[in-house]
Amino acid sequence: MKLKSVVGSALLLASLLGGTASAQVTLLNASFDVARETFAAINPKFVEHWKATTGQDIKIDQSFAGTSRQAQDIIQGKKVDTVTFNQVTDIEFLAERGAVAKDWAQQFPNNSSPYYSTIAFLVRKGNPKNIQSWDDLVRDDVKLVFPNPKTSGNARYTYLASWLYANEAFGGDEAKIKQFVAKVLGNVESFPTGGRGATVAFAQNGQGDVLLTFESEVLNIAGSEEFKGSELEVVVPPVSVLAEFPVAVVDRVVDQKGTRKEATEYLKFQYTPEIQRLLAGFNYRVTDPAVAKEFESKYAPVKLINPTDVLGPWTEIQSRHFAANGVLDQLLAK
Repeated sequence: MKLKSVVGSALLLASLLGGTASAQVTLLNASFDVARETFAAINPKFVEHWKATTGQDIKIDQSFAGTSRQAQDIIQGKKVDTVTFNQVTDIEFLAERGAVAKDWAQQFPNNSSPYYSTIAFLVRKGNPKNIQSWDDLVRDDVKLVFPNPKTSGNARYTYLASWLYANEAFGGDEAKIKQFVAKVLGNVESFPTGGRGATVAFAQNGQGDVLLTFESEVLNIAGSEEFKGSELEVVVPPVSVLAEFPVAVVDRVVDQKGTRKEATEYLKFQYTPEIQRLLAGFNYRVTDPAVAKEFESKYAPVKLINPTDVLGPWTEIQSRHFAANGVLDQLLAK
């Protein structure tokens, strides 16, 4: 009887331990292509925070790709709990298809955007083509590298930035704006699917004279040990686009998995002063006023234009510019 009792106790303990292990929550966060290092830093901090505040273990898995592709994958069944994107239209795409709440932008502060950036330029040592602003990008002797706007939220902001600059330069004359943006697109030498591919094409493979990507990315590249020897230089144009980085809970998935609480707290965590400082360390502009003040000297002055102030709501921007046969397709066809 004693042997049976010992065996029974051992089995019970194994069952309990197994149940504890299997109960560990795992979240999958889908993010944009150049955010790998950022979330490699954020996620362990949230794991520690969750353990300290709840006593529970949690695991954060990551997926990185162009956000338009990520959104398509989610609709096709990828079990993503949270999205930390760089393009509002890709979350709107999910909301229109019932994967994300219609009011997702009201669920977290600052239109559910804990940080933001803009589009800046990376040029080669000494800036040999003397690139200063958007006008220089339409010259015949300048070749560009940026991701494909059909797959990358990063590149859509580049498209919008060039449009918004031209709108100011030409006083809203749409024929001239389209001609300008078509020339920018025509000068692209390499169109990788995502931001990291664009970085590799420019910085490692020597393609193009200018890399257009997020300011945070160009600052990270220029300051990195990997590219220190290349002495790449950052140019922030005087006028550019406000690029918000929206976040959302994927309701369809968290309701199936029972992970709504964890997913929500994971996104809230990105607004905490600790993570806002971490984000600023990766050269994102942050929304916490006190933290933003601490880091303001590292950013060049730039007039940031919100696309919705000029082009209407994001749903209208999506349907007019980025839908099939929209303005982007028409200009790419030229």
